[in-house]
Amino acid sequence: MSPLLARSGWAVAASRHALLFAAAATVSCSGQPATPSSGGPRLLVYTRTLGFRHDSIPAALAAVRDLAAREGLEVQATEDPGTFRADSLRNVAAVMFLHTTGEILDAPGQDALQAYVRGGGGFLGIHSAADTGHAWPWYLDLLGAEFVRHPAIQAAVLLRQDVVHPATASLPNRWSRTDEWYDFRASPRGRVRVLLSIDESSYQGGGMGSDHPMAWCHPFEGGRSAYTALGLVGAALPRARPRSAALRGRARPRRLQSLIVAASFQAVSERHLHTAASG
Repeated sequence: MSPLLARSGWAVAASRHALLFAAAATVSCSGQPATPSSGGPRLLVYTRTLGFRHDSIPAALAAVRDLAAREGLEVQATEDPGTFRADSLRNVAAVMFLHTTGEILDAPGQDALQAYVRGGGGFLGIHSAADTGHAWPWYLDLLGAEFVRHPAIQAAVLLRQDVVHPATASLPNRWSRTDEWYDFRASPRGRVRVLLSIDESSYQGGGMGSDHPMAWCHPFEGGRSAYTALGLVGAALPRARPRSAALRGRARPRRLQSLIVAASFQAVSERHLHTAASG
């Protein structure tokens, strides 16, 4: 992604969409409540890269901070693997890997993340979080799939796979956007709740065929995990309207990310898991 594109509103729009999509997914893919935090809710955003580094990271992080602030959620952004220790993760509402790449945690950090998830924590993976931890099988299971390649950035058609999940309930069944479309080593379908897939006939270079998920969530070892491959390039997002008085009272969304805020981001910030779906 070029620096010019990274500085544009496109990157910010995509980052907002990806953040809130993943937040909605973690909220609704587990049937067990998390332990309330003793302090203010905090989102730990990890952006370390030991492989390719996306130019869009600063814009993505700015979007995360903006949205979190609106929801009363503190953001702790770091590239320090030493942050991943049991004491440091105790009061974290969710951990986000934002455009990470490579083997970015040391052994104590891996142990801490495992304990955090197994204790009911939430994990959000954005875009190249799937190009992370290739040598760590537990992480690949947590995320759901492993990145292997992508064609050139281009427009494609996304397909809604779940009509009731709060992250996708308001979306059209099909819509077009421009992004960097990932292929994965294998489809996670059957192990995760697939929320979005992509129509490979709508773009050039896809290599997974008719079953090509692009966003999903699942309960995992006592915690919950969500991933979206969307988020590198921003394009116009589908318009959506709130479907209930409660949502109308919280926000009057003109774009998708606003509706997802209204429907679910508050629940993540409060470390409260809805039980509408078990994954």
